[in-house]
Amino acid sequence: MEFLSDDILLTSQLAKDLYRSYARDLPIIDYHCHIDPKDILQDKKFENITQLWLYGDHYKWRLMRNCGADERFITGGADDFQKFEAFARCLPRCIGNPIYVWCHMELKGYFGYEGEINGSMARRIFDFTKEKLASSEFSVRNIIRRSNVEIICTTDDPADDLSAHIQLKREENLGFKVLPSFRPDRAIHVEKKDFPRYVEKLQAASGVKIDGIESLKEALLKRLDFFHRQGCKVSDHALDSYIYRECGDAEAERIFQKAIARQPLDELEVEKFQTYMLLFLAKKYAGYGMAMQLHYNCLRNNNSVMSRKLGSDTGFDSINSSRSPVKLARLLDALYEEGCLPKTIVYSLDPNDDKLINTIINCFQSEAVGKLQHGSAWWFNDTKCGIASHLATLAEYSVLGNFIGMLTDSRSFTSYIRHDYFRRLLCDFVANQVNNGEYPNNKENLKTLIDNICYYNVKNYLF
Repeated sequence: MEFLSDDILLTSQLAKDLYRSYARDLPIIDYHCHIDPKDILQDKKFENITQLWLYGDHYKWRLMRNCGADERFITGGADDFQKFEAFARCLPRCIGNPIYVWCHMELKGYFGYEGEINGSMARRIFDFTKEKLASSEFSVRNIIRRSNVEIICTTDDPADDLSAHIQLKREENLGFKVLPSFRPDRAIHVEKKDFPRYVEKLQAASGVKIDGIESLKEALLKRLDFFHRQGCKVSDHALDSYIYRECGDAEAERIFQKAIARQPLDELEVEKFQTYMLLFLAKKYAGYGMAMQLHYNCLRNNNSVMSRKLGSDTGFDSINSSRSPVKLARLLDALYEEGCLPKTIVYSLDPNDDKLINTIINCFQSEAVGKLQHGSAWWFNDTKCGIASHLATLAEYSVLGNFIGMLTDSRSFTSYIRHDYFRRLLCDFVANQVNNGEYPNNKENLKTLIDNICYYNVKNYLF
């Protein structure tokens, strides 16, 4: 097959037909990403492809470090062309890496450039895309519109004022919705050094004097209500591992006071507090009809020297191994027993957890189609093999037709190409089932499957 063909990732005629007839032109609902809503409000324009691709993208930073690029060309003081050239020199080595395919798909899809990205072509690509980026066609809002994005859910801290969301909501001709997500990690990760300082920030945002566990809950609930009024439909929690330890009010109060006094906490105390707060919030999400996202098993900031120098989310995280998945079952069971289990989307960065996640959440399905979801292949797993494996496991151990589909989990405005990448792999998977004689070639059923997984399932699930 020709490089970067229109049929890339589609290995049969049926796969091509499913993609072109059904998947390709469906709107995108990006229900989990890390883009800054202020960039949308200001309709930001990028001066060059380095700003568009490399500023803040730790996926690409990891790749460059792996290829021996000096940090000066990654997060340091090199100019934008030098950084792009360093990245371009790395790419030819990256056969099989999704970043290689994504970058070429983005250049073709957004800029109409079909050549290879390498060191010798770096200047030509840099200048060509710089000229394109200068036009209004490449403002942030227009990139979103031409990507056929209908809804974006950003990731927001409870103390955020959501001013950008509020202003965007007032615009009548925006053409898409930008909604906040409630991510209270800093209020739950009591073990972090900045927890006391964060409590002060939350106190100021909520107007609630926080001097104990009950006032902390009151402040979070007040902010959750504010988020809900601004259209928030989903929360998000990042957890290093599966957690569940029973904890009463008095013990939660004791742990809170230790943390505020900057006294060290042991692992058991941390897990108890996190469980206590997660259960409290999950019940509130259920009351608001919001979905709860649980992201498990990331081992963060492994390189302590570089993490101290550059901070978090700079490319020094990895997959964490599974620990006590029974705790996921216990968490869901505790909520189900009280009749307040919210819609829940479970992700694990460890692909070895795929089967157990599906079999555990299946134990708690009720009330609605696919109320509990095994979230899409995430971060290190949103690769060709990772997505294919996720789809196969979801199909074999649960109900693929109920899946709410892909998200970007990205800070880049051209990463909507990842939805196209996913849709191609989905169509190829479905076509293979038909071609193998495992599913009938019924156009009506196939259309319903593809339409729902790419678009309608998540729209009905969240909105």
